Amino acid sequence: MDQQVDQLQAAAAAALAQAPDLAALAEWKAQYLGDKGALTGLLRSIGQLPKEERPAAGQTINAAKRALEARLAEKTEQLRAASLENALDAERLDVTLPGRPRAVGHLHLITQTMRDIVDTFVQMGFAVVEGPDIELDLYNFELLNIPPEHPARSLHDTLYINEQLVLRTHTSPNQIRVMQRQPPPIRVVVPGKCYRAEATDATHEAYFHQVEGLAVDKHVTLADLKGTLAALARALFGSERTVRFRCDYFPYVEPGVDLAIDCLVCGGKGCRACKFTGYLEIMGAGMVHPQVLRNGGIDPDQYSGFAFGMGPERIAMLRYGIEDMRLYYTNDLRLLRQF
Repeated sequence: MDQQVDQLQAAAAAALAQAPDLAALAEWKAQYLGDKGALTGLLRSIGQLPKEERPAAGQTINAAKRALEARLAEKTEQLRAASLENALDAERLDVTLPGRPRAVGHLHLITQTMRDIVDTFVQMGFAVVEGPDIELDLYNFELLNIPPEHPARSLHDTLYINEQLVLRTHTSPNQIRVMQRQPPPIRVVVPGKCYRAEATDATHEAYFHQVEGLAVDKHVTLADLKGTLAALARALFGSERTVRFRCDYFPYVEPGVDLAIDCLVCGGKGCRACKFTGYLEIMGAGMVHPQVLRNGGIDPDQYSGFAFGMGPERIAMLRYGIEDMRLYYTNDLRLLRQF
């Protein structure tokens, strides 16, 4: 029996030394130390020995088993250490390599355009003010000389919260708010969000932006308005731009005008982009209506003023050749990354 145990132990030790990985160790353990392994088989065969030989045989087999278990534990530790070292070597991070740059965002095209507009007016001496998105009907319509029967006040155009509150349809209510809290001279520009019950298409959105401006002082004339807006148009679209003013109607100004620039596509010759007129309209403006001045607490016999309003979405469409304003809010990176 001793010779048989020694041979088995030697064979097991040799096989253990050759085991290449933990999976091979599991197979080795099942072959020699498992319930159906070789050593277990020897233990079960002790009953066939003479009674006086059984204790010594049992001790010999158990000693061999403990020796092999110790070798197994040592081999397992060696293979685990080697496996960890290989994994660390394979996954090693070379800190001397240049880092991978992280993608960063940037200002949205409309925000960039609004800042360009506002910065131009700030350089001309205008202050920047803001007003509430939820506005009183009083400021959004009534005090701006927009009568109750005006179509802009219908549910088809305006988003009402209740009878007194609306989501502002323009930033023009700030004309009244500024005039009520600040005596002339006034020079302010008001950027902000606006909301209308619009059916969206390539040139209309229910949510959009506007930049409103107001100047009130003694002896302010239409010539001041024309000079201010011409300077803006050339700052945004290039110093070579030709500007055109035409009479237009807006309830809160008198007279009212629209400002257009020579077509960026054809240079004023006439094409499909400008509908063969040679010009592209960019904003509406005019001299503040005397009644609006009174509503703001300013005497129209002493003071006059001009006001204007423009949509940054429209400005950006003209500057960058964007044909559908719905693209601004689709979060399509193919568009946003261009600006």
